[in-house]
Amino acid sequence: MLVIFNERYMSFNAFAMPSSLTQVLDQLGLQVPTRVQQELFPVVVEGRDVLVSANTGSGKTLAYLLPLLSQVLASAGKQRACTLVVVPTRELVGQLAKVLGDFAQIPGGCKVATLAGGSSINTQLMQLRGGADFILATPGRLLDVIKHNGIDKSSIDVLVLDEADRLLDEGFQDQLDELIAEFRPRQRLMVSATYSRKVRAKAGWILKNPVFLDLATAVEQVRHRAVEVDEQRRKELLLFLFEQDLAAPALIFAADRRGAEKLAENLSKASIKAAVLHGKLSMAQRANVLRQLEDGDLQALVATDLAARGIDVPSLPVVINYDLPRSVELYTHRIGRTARAGLTGEAISLVDINSEAHLALIEKRLNISIPREQIEGFEPKNALQRVVPLNDGNGGIKGKRMSKKDKLRAAAARSAGHSDESDSN
Repeated sequence: MLVIFNERYMSFNAFAMPSSLTQVLDQLGLQVPTRVQQELFPVVVEGRDVLVSANTGSGKTLAYLLPLLSQVLASAGKQRACTLVVVPTRELVGQLAKVLGDFAQIPGGCKVATLAGGSSINTQLMQLRGGADFILATPGRLLDVIKHNGIDKSSIDVLVLDEADRLLDEGFQDQLDELIAEFRPRQRLMVSATYSRKVRAKAGWILKNPVFLDLATAVEQVRHRAVEVDEQRRKELLLFLFEQDLAAPALIFAADRRGAEKLAENLSKASIKAAVLHGKLSMAQRANVLRQLEDGDLQALVATDLAARGIDVPSLPVVINYDLPRSVELYTHRIGRTARAGLTGEAISLVDINSEAHLALIEKRLNISIPREQIEGFEPKNALQRVVPLNDGNGGIKGKRMSKKDKLRAAAARSAGHSDESDSN
């Protein structure tokens, strides 16, 4: 079933939810629901399984939380069911807890338990005593809690897979399969900014007779740029961009943890207020970095792709791909960190002769055209040739076989990326 967008709801007051909930939304300055909030609310209230795809920054989190909160508040004094929300990173657990915390002032409001690595499992087990209305969890810690018999599995009424594409990726596949087998919820929701063919196929056995809401569109507020430069001069060019009053704070993506740490160190030596974010940092360290970013204390945050799912700063003006992402989906999530809450943003990719073909593939898959440019004094010595990608049936590009050196480099990047992700639960 495909639901087509319409404007039947002009304000949150038109939703069938308690007035206490709309009052909090009013206090938060939220009067008009976004497209995904309008479409998802009645479907969730109806109890249907849903597969929803919508742009990063489009209000997906509130889109599923509001109808679920409405049901919790409406059941005051009765036996309450529990919603389990599974996300891939600790940062997202904290982000969801913060959103739900805005509604904690409502009389008879919800009880929230958070389960994520980096904190004592005993403390988290204590949170679960007496039940909870919402359990927010990463896959690894949730499985640990289940092994400790810390959760009443029969109480889980709704299961939400937020950032579903990442949860179904190789790093979480086995854990997610194990979790799906543990619960028998009445309703299941899958939410994400992107869905690959693999995810859509997987949804076939996770969801029952689902409603499909495909609301993802090209982000027109983002200006895409590709600056051509030789690989060995990327750092020098990046420093030059900051000297030219690059909008701050800038979120800079590196391929792996070591590369991110080295780049952040180089920026700091150049008197640029920079920090690094990756999976090897402790929970407290990550929280401190994100706090600095939100408070405006940083000019640059250098991150691995872990941050593509855990950063929600509405005023982030620019994203820089120091290294191009491994996949089209990651490109979408990276640039989704800017142009949020109706603002404009910029996505800059530093492209050398070895990455031009990959960028061309990203353009083709996203059906966009990214203008190439050169900056005086940084013109590449190696001529860059525009590539028109041809799908070889295996996701690769015909005529562009990787050299042995490139294969080793790619394998090292994948290994480092998985290492980062494995520590994020």
